[in-house]
Amino acid sequence: MLTTVDVREIYVRCSAGFTERVHAVDGRWDAPTPLPGWDVRELVNHLVNEERWTPPLLGGATIEEVGDRFDGDLLGADPVATLDEAAATALAAVRADGAVEGTVHLSFGDHPAREYVLQLSADHLVHTWDLARALGGDETLDDDVVAAVLDWFGATEDLYREMGVIGARVEVPAGAGPQAVLLGRFGRTP
Repeated sequence: MLTTVDVREIYVRCSAGFTERVHAVDGRWDAPTPLPGWDVRELVNHLVNEERWTPPLLGGATIEEVGDRFDGDLLGADPVATLDEAAATALAAVRADGAVEGTVHLSFGDHPAREYVLQLSADHLVHTWDLARALGGDETLDDDVVAAVLDWFGATEDLYREMGVIGARVEVPAGAGPQAVLLGRFGRTP
């Protein structure tokens, strides 16, 4: 079982990996990603959206209280600076005293904040791979974080699939490493 400190560290490392890849975009905002219909800009906007939601949700706000203020294009004219600011704000919220001890009010019910931070971590981690693939960059993910997210995802995979937030599982060859297994479970072809 992961500890509170581990959950925070997992998020920190996943956020850093994604941010590092965004800094390598170098103007290729319209490059296609492995996600059907999403280019790099849409992928980065999706994560900035999640990072904007993180502070109010960890602070106890409901979906209704946040409303639609984070809808649409959040990246503006300087997507990298926007991501950096959003990531820093989300990291501060995750690191705040007691942040992962409470309850968050999500669209699919109330859940422990610790679970929410793991969901965010998993999304950052898998989208780090998506972004690296889109840019032709290094697709290697942090081994320790992959193992932790894979362990957590075992009990969550069916729910994610039922909610339609991940694609069909992609079978990977027997003996494939943890990164390939995780990506396959998230519907990616490693």
